[in-house]
Amino acid sequence: MNVWTGADAKDLRDALRLSHNRFSVRAGIHINTIKKWCTRGETITLLPEYAERLNSVLAAATPAQRAQFHRLQTKRAVAPGALELDDDPAIWKSTCEDVTDDLARKDLLVDRREAATTLFGVVVGTYLLEPLERWLRQQRDTATPAPVITGTGTQELDELEHAARLFREWDDKFGGGLRRKAVVGQLSEVNDMVTAATSPATRQRLGHIRALLAETAATMSWDSGDQHTAQGYYMLSIRSAREAGDPALFANGLAGLARQMLTLEPEGDGVDRIAYTHARANDALELVRLAQDVVGRSITPTTRALLYTREAWAYAKLGRPAAFHRAADNAHAAFAKARPDDDPYWLHYFDAAELSGTLGGRLLELARKEADFADEAAEAITSAIALRRPERWRSSALDRLGIAEARLIQGEYGEARRLGEVAIQDVGKTSSHRVQAKVSEVYQRAAECGDSRPVVELRDMLHPLTLSPA
Repeated sequence: MNVWTGADAKDLRDALRLSHNRFSVRAGIHINTIKKWCTRGETITLLPEYAERLNSVLAAATPAQRAQFHRLQTKRAVAPGALELDDDPAIWKSTCEDVTDDLARKDLLVDRREAATTLFGVVVGTYLLEPLERWLRQQRDTATPAPVITGTGTQELDELEHAARLFREWDDKFGGGLRRKAVVGQLSEVNDMVTAATSPATRQRLGHIRALLAETAATMSWDSGDQHTAQGYYMLSIRSAREAGDPALFANGLAGLARQMLTLEPEGDGVDRIAYTHARANDALELVRLAQDVVGRSITPTTRALLYTREAWAYAKLGRPAAFHRAADNAHAAFAKARPDDDPYWLHYFDAAELSGTLGGRLLELARKEADFADEAAEAITSAIALRRPERWRSSALDRLGIAEARLIQGEYGEARRLGEVAIQDVGKTSSHRVQAKVSEVYQRAAECGDSRPVVELRDMLHPLTLSPA
């Protein structure tokens, strides 16, 4: 940007979610100057030297932070109420083929640097749940039997499913969205084949592959901070899985949509953050209950355990530790009955390490408000680290950053510093936006722990990573 106003500077600070003091340090500008800009807003144009510094800060931001910055700027320029939400969106009315074509075409054409405008389309609450339930009611009498995915069939179908599997394994390993465009391109190709297919069995299997690719594209988009795109692909995965007669993949899509609700952050000033977080947690609970009601006992114990972890996550967000432990116990009990050979290959990522890591991360959320949970969180995350399969860099980075934060909460600063140094090695191997956000969380936690030598060293190690885009 060539010209910056005080309002632009405030948008950047809000997008980075920094206090006046931390934004002052990040930009190298005196805090009184920062506060003056916020007060005067659009009535003050910044000097070129200040504009250059803010351009540097913006360039170092994550893609999601830059998207949020442009969204806030757009929001100031758009009259209130200009965005209208559709209570009967096309994604639930059009055919799966048309929905896929529309999503993929727009996604492949959009400039990710200008993707901020797509964030306007994220729907929550009634606008998310009611159209979904309405569509499900219409589907109850038309669902097809579950397909038998055994690797038989034409060689081309086998190769397509193998490609979908490789994309998913790559995402499980590294995270981020580096190969997302390739997934979307493959999704578009499979969709064309569905449209041309004449055999019901072929259409059903292609629909299953389409659901797998859509879920992978959704996860990659979510992990890159592109929430609107992620939501569209999750909805497509849910639809495709349902139409292909795959209850487990359908439940997995709803679990992904629930997870997204649990990670959304309120935007702009004047938003009641607690009320927003609680509302999204209730959205997630509704999605989990919907999945449980629809699939019943037709899914494996592993899939049931996955749904229980989303339920536990929601209760942690709601600040209900007793309900969290009840759901977590249900997850452990279901997982104890799991037989991996009965699970589809795409569910193999949800192993004992993922179970412990997911629940450990939620205990860590509880520990931020009540430190007594830090011991339990550390125990669960330590178990996840011990069980984690090699080269799962994203998950390993999240685990190790989580255990470092737990040690900070416990006051074990020397151990936190040591664990933080180990975590940084894994952070450098992933492009995940979630990992980048976790680095910032641990850095902010360390900033609240005083100036003892281990804490200062940990902050110094993490600080360069907070400036690096994921």
